[in-house]
Amino acid sequence: MTDVRLEKMVAVVLRTGVTVAALVVLGGGLCYLIQHGSDTPGDQVFHGVAAEYRDPAAIVRAAAHLDCLGIIQLGLLLLIATPVVRVGLSLVGFALERDRTYTIVTAFVLVILVVSLVAKV
Repeated sequence: MTDVRLEKMVAVVLRTGVTVAALVVLGGGLCYLIQHGSDTPGDQVFHGVAAEYRDPAAIVRAAAHLDCLGIIQLGLLLLIATPVVRVGLSLVGFALERDRTYTIVTAFVLVILVVSLVAKV
C-alpha cells in the first residue's frame, strides 16, 4: 500500500459515498413530493421525527418497504457513514504501510467517531 494509492482509494470512497447518499436522498425526496406534494402544511404544531426514523435498523426496514421518509433518512445515514468509512479505510491503509503513529492516531479518531454516533446523550 502506497500513500498515492491510499489517497486515491479514499477519494473514491468519499466521492462515491456522497454521490450515492445524494441520489438516495433525491429519490426519497421525489417519492415524498409525489405522495405529499399537494398536502397543506400544518405549521401550527411541530411534531418532530417519528421514532421509527431515529433508529438505523428501523430506517433500513422503512427504506426496504419503500417508505419515502425512510429512504431520505437512509440517504442521510449513508452521508454520515461516508467519513467514518474513510477513517476506517485510512486505518487499514496505515496499518498495511506499518505506519504505527498514524495507525494509532487514526484508530483513536475512529473510536471517537463511533462512540459519538452510538452514544445516546
